[in-house]
Amino acid sequence: MTDTSIRTYTNERETEDEETTAVSDERERCPECGGRLVSDDEHAETVCEDCGLVVEEDEIDRGPEWRAFDAAEKDEKSRVGAPTTNMMHDQGLSTNIGWQDKDAYGRALSSRQRQKMQRLRTWNERFRTRDSKERNLKQALGEIDRMASALGLPENVRETASVIYRRALEEDLLPGRSIEGVATASLYAAARQAGTPRSLDEISAVSRVEKMELTRTYRYIIRELGLEVKPADPEHYVPRFVSDLDLSDETERMARELLESARQEGVHSGKSPVGLAAAAVYAAALLTNEKVTQNEVSEVASISEVTIRNRYKELLEASDTAAPA
Repeated sequence: MTDTSIRTYTNERETEDEETTAVSDERERCPECGGRLVSDDEHAETVCEDCGLVVEEDEIDRGPEWRAFDAAEKDEKSRVGAPTTNMMHDQGLSTNIGWQDKDAYGRALSSRQRQKMQRLRTWNERFRTRDSKERNLKQALGEIDRMASALGLPENVRETASVIYRRALEEDLLPGRSIEGVATASLYAAARQAGTPRSLDEISAVSRVEKMELTRTYRYIIRELGLEVKPADPEHYVPRFVSDLDLSDETERMARELLESARQEGVHSGKSPVGLAAAAVYAAALLTNEKVTQNEVSEVASISEVTIRNRYKELLEASDTAAPA
């Protein structure tokens, strides 16, 4: 390259740099008063620091609108798709073709396109469950979700039940047992671990297996998987019973006090926690002058009126004994 060419190239670069600097200065200066422009992130605006002129508005905030305080929370709030979940047999990693026969603009598809989409849905479903293990998981997790919805159990219980079932499947505990039985036992164990227990009668009412099979499978699952499940606390049933019977907070507080007195006197030993909770709610309602019958409590708790009467007397006796003289 000759000296003349070098000088010409240098002059062109200097001219371009000057123009870029001029444009940059122009963008950073107010067109009215020449003051400095600042970005107002809170209102998504660019304003003049001197005269307050709004130069740009409705700017796009390219930063996150959330904060993460640890790595796990950052992963949960990542924008790279839906979070993985154990409640789906493929952990939510596969794609799904929607059932609406409409295009991206909401227009209905032609008959030929609808046939094509139906074939794609069929093949997509076949690819999602390619072997017997995945078909087993899909059926079991569907059962867990159905029963949890019927029992009003939260999502964390469903997630835990799904993990328990996956462990049972991986450790080959299913031969000789039904998918529904192991799924029901997993949900029962998860509910007790989470402190939101449901009685065996409530679980078997929404399940497709008998109560005897449920109890047998439950004991087998917790023994083989080494699950630590504490005995159900009667107080965990009280809020649900009080809510279903539309009773007051005072009644709930009184029921908890009766159960605490019974625990101190050793009445809990060998008794059904559901029966104790139902009897405590019934006794507390009477003590707080709220109208509720034994029949109403028995229907909510799914136990007999005889059990309520027997536990009711024991609770009142324990309360009188525990009361200071």
